[in-house]
Formats: sequence, C-alpha cells, structure tokens
Amino acid sequence: MAAGLRKRGRAGPATRAAGLCGQWLRRAWQERRLLLLEPRYTLLLAACLCLAEVGITFWVIHRVAYTEIDWKAYMAEVEGVINGTYDYTQLQGDTGPLVYPAGFVYIFMGLYYATDRGTDIRMAQHIFAVLYLATLLLVFLIYHQTCKVPPFVFFFMCCASYRVHSIFVLRLFNDPVAMVLLFLSVNLLLAQHWSWGCCCFSLAVSVKMNVLLFAPGLLFLLLKKFGLRGALPKLGICAVLQVVLGLPFLLKNPVGYLSRSFDLGRQFLFRWTVNWRFLPEALFLHRAFHLALLTAHLTVLLLFVLCRWHRTGEGILSLLKDPSKRKVPPQPLTPNQIVSTLFTSNFIGICFSRSLHYQFYVWYFHTLPYLLWATPARWLTHLLRLLVLGLIELSWNTYPSTSCSSATLHACHAVILLQLWLGPQPFPKTIPHSKKAH
Repeated sequence: MAAGLRKRGRAGPATRAAGLCGQWLRRAWQERRLLLLEPRYTLLLAACLCLAEVGITFWVIHRVAYTEIDWKAYMAEVEGVINGTYDYTQLQGDTGPLVYPAGFVYIFMGLYYATDRGTDIRMAQHIFAVLYLATLLLVFLIYHQTCKVPPFVFFFMCCASYRVHSIFVLRLFNDPVAMVLLFLSVNLLLAQHWSWGCCCFSLAVSVKMNVLLFAPGLLFLLLKKFGLRGALPKLGICAVLQVVLGLPFLLKNPVGYLSRSFDLGRQFLFRWTVNWRFLPEALFLHRAFHLALLTAHLTVLLLFVLCRWHRTGEGILSLLKDPSKRKVPPQPLTPNQIVSTLFTSNFIGICFSRSLHYQFYVWYFHTLPYLLWATPARWLTHLLRLLVLGLIELSWNTYPSTSCSSATLHACHAVILLQLWLGPQPFPKTIPHSKKAH
C-alpha cells in the first residue's frame, strides 16, 4: 500500500505539469485571435518571426544565387582610400565615381577587411543577414512602443517580401546599413536620448543621403520639444559629426568631397526607375520636372506641418520659443507622435522622389505597416490595407518596371498619403488658455 502511495506521489508533479501545459495550450488556442490582433502581443509574435527569419535568411543565402551589382564597386572605392587617395574626385569603382559620404567609406572599409578584401562573398552575406535581423529587432521595438499595428501584419513585413531579402543578402547594397542606423536613432529618440539619437541620425546620413528625408520631421520634433535655443546643440551634434567623419577628405579637396558625397542634383538613369516608367524619358530627365517634384514635396510637407503636426492654436513661429514661454504649456511627445512625424516626413519625400531604384525599397518598407495602421481612415479596412501592401510589393518585384507597375505604385502611395491626411490627428488640437479663463 505504501508503495502504491509513493507511486501516486511520484506521478503527482508530472500530472500537474501536464495539466498546466494543457491549460496554457488551451488558453493560447482560445486567445489565438487576440495574439494576431492585439498590439500588446507584438514582442511575442516578433520573437517567433525572428526565429523563422533566421531559417529563411539562411535558406536564401545558400539556395538562391548571389547577384553582383555594386559590391565590387564599393570595395574598389574603399580600396582607393586604403591605398592613400583622399581626393573624392579620384575615387571610383566599376559603376562610376564614389558618391556616398565618409561614413560609408569607414563602414565598408571594415567590411573590406572582414571579407578578405571583398572576395569572401559568403561571409559578406552572413554579415548582412545579421544586419537584417538587427533591423527587424529595432523595427519591432518601435512597433512595440507605439502599440498601433496588429501583430498579424508583421507576417507580411517579414517572411513575404522577396525584394527586401534580396536587397540585404543577395545584392549587399549600402541602403540597409543606412536604415539600420536610422532605426537605432528612432529607438534612442523614443527612449528620450535625444543627443544620442541625433548622433546616430547623422551617422546614418553619412552612409547614404536618403536619410535626409527624415530630417524635416526630426527638425520639427526638436523645435517642438526644445525650442530653437535647445535644438541648436542637437543640430550641432549632427553637423560636427559630419565634419569629423569627412575631415580627411575635406582637408584634401573640400569642394570635391561636398560635390560628390552630397550631390542633390545627381541625374538618375531612366532604365532603373521604378516609379516613373510611364513618363517619356525626355520628361523624366527634364529639370523642370525635377523642380515641380521638389515644389510639390515642400508644399505637402508644409501642409502637414501647419495642419497635422502643429496644432496648438499659436503661429508656427512659436516653435522657435522656449517651451516654457509658449502660451500653451508644453506636453511630452508621445511615442506615436515621434514615430508618426518621422515616418510621414520620409514617406512624403518618397512620394515625390525624382526616381526610385529597386534597392530604395528598404527606405520605407518597414514603415509601411505603421503608415497604414497607425492612423487609419474609416474607409480603409484591414483587407484594403493588406491589398495596398500587396500591390506595393508586386510593383517593387516587377522587373523591369512597366507603366502599369509604376502607376500602381503611385496609386498606392496616394492612398496612404490620403489616409495620413484624413485619419486621426497624431497631434490633438490644443487651444491657448485666455487670461479671462484663468
């Protein structure tokens, strides 16, 4: 009898463990819908997706052929610096002259040595695979703090995009390097480390200039939080870092460095455009068309600043004042206000870009779920938003681009821009308190 009691006693803990496991599985099954719809489960689903991405990325590297486009050119450009050439006008690779700022040179110089002078492509692919996973982690941390996007959307942001996997591990472009630094900067801003955030932002700009599309949003946030006097030191960090990084090249040929690495008027080839294929090539290359796009870009940005972001009832010049001296008491910036301002600023720039090439997809791919779900207009259902995501992915995967794919991309951009304008305000309207009210 005692033996029987001991036997039941030994079985007790195992039975309880099995019961708890069963309860957990039943609860998970019962809440399966919430796991996909509630933003509070973002990190749980993100962990699962990151694990899946490890396998997917490894499979892509070892099963899909690598395509050489710019990697050898990058290596030739940094090799020139290693050999002692600091005149930017003398640095070039197979695809043309070096047109990226100094941060690019230092980072890809490290990759040059890590990949046996750029010859070990498989090592470079594994490094970019780690970079891809780091990008996902930083993006998921942003979405976790904003709590706006239902987790089921992240399946489409991770596993479903062939083009993004290709840009990272099959093409080895420098765009992902710039974007991982940008997302690190956004996380630092969300953690209220504004100086460090500006430092990382400037470092991202030093890799590729496209990050400047976020700059109007960052400037607005700095002025709103600190006023002009408080924002100047943060802007100074951005400027000083650019000077320090570019110093060896500035000392040798300052005009050559600035004209090559920050060439805002660089002409793009029509055969690579993703967004303007339906235009005649002569119009695509015409300076009047470029000026019209720049005017439209600045106009839409100004409208968002005046009507969507600055809603205190005071004039726009009140942003220059110290926050304590404004009529409306300053309110802390929320994570959604920070992310919405930055992502919208970048998206507006992309909508009016003179040309988008295939590797430019990573400039805004990871921000699309936020832009579609964080401030949704009532008429834009989950199904319609998924349709927009799918059509954008299809447009970027059509090679070479066609008039139809380019027009579809613009239509999707227009839908997103319209719902950003018509959706709930990221900055609620506040009215200055009158003296009579006090």
